[in-house]
Amino acid sequence: MNTRPEITITSLDADRLYNLIESLPKNSFAGQTELEAELERANVVAPDEVPPTIVTMNSTVKFVIESTNDEFELTLVYPKDVDADGQKISILAPIGSALLGLSIGDEIEWPKPGGGDLKVKLTEVLYQPERAGELHR
Repeated sequence: MNTRPEITITSLDADRLYNLIESLPKNSFAGQTELEAELERANVVAPDEVPPTIVTMNSTVKFVIESTNDEFELTLVYPKDVDADGQKISILAPIGSALLGLSIGDEIEWPKPGGGDLKVKLTEVLYQPERAGELHR
């Protein structure tokens, strides 16, 4: 897949993510350049203007791996909120930064362990803080 889907993020998420990146040592996580590039290309909107179908920070999403039709749920979180249950993905992980700003129906490719790519499609935003009225979480 050569074209990346258009992404939208909230101004609050953008500010917090830029602050997070600046607080870390340079090149301290894999994918830092990619996350910065995603932030640069994003459409930035006020938290109360983000569409309810967009993945924002702390959103819980459902996606399907197109080759197997396996469905998964993940919550996109800041590194401090990752826990051992495997249901939360850090924004600093390549998969996490790839999720930010996507909309229902968007398709992306994720690297597979051991090489190659998986094509995944975002099928549902189960929870989005902004949609729940949590504009300044």
